Amino acid sequence: MVNETGEESTAERLDRELVELMQEIRVLLPGVQVMFAFLLVVPFSIGFKSVTGAERALYFVALAATSVSAVLFIAPGARHRARFRDRDKEALIVSSNLLTLAGTAFLAVAMAAVVVLIGDYIYNWVVGIASGLVTFALIAWFWYGWSLSREHRDRTTFRGRGGRGTPKT
Repeated sequence: MVNETGEESTAERLDRELVELMQEIRVLLPGVQVMFAFLLVVPFSIGFKSVTGAERALYFVALAATSVSAVLFIAPGARHRARFRDRDKEALIVSSNLLTLAGTAFLAVAMAAVVVLIGDYIYNWVVGIASGLVTFALIAWFWYGWSLSREHRDRTTFRGRGGRGTPKT
């Protein structure tokens, strides 16, 4: 809710930020859960017995990174439930934001590892590694680089116009 001056109170801002964060996690978590379920089933398939030691290691990296990602995405909800009566919503939001960013980093590793593994299995290591690197580069740019470059550009542009500090968005 916005007051007469067009600004929201600290409590309103914190409530909005928490709702936005939880909605973003609701988007991320199903994808992680599907990938985790897929990875859990793979070792029990008949073809898995023919994979090499390197492929097994890469598979385990993907599985472990997906598992850690799921843990990190679920943590904000669990922390909120455990601490929601502590009246320290700002600390909860800050820590949940960090957990979510860490979760996306582990998810990026897992996705790239799965692409390498599948590319290798279908074609060869060269195709697998090339595909994994392209996947990782796309993730790095669209999940992180684009936002960080925009923030840098906005700060530079704002300061260049005589402003002091970071513009409010």
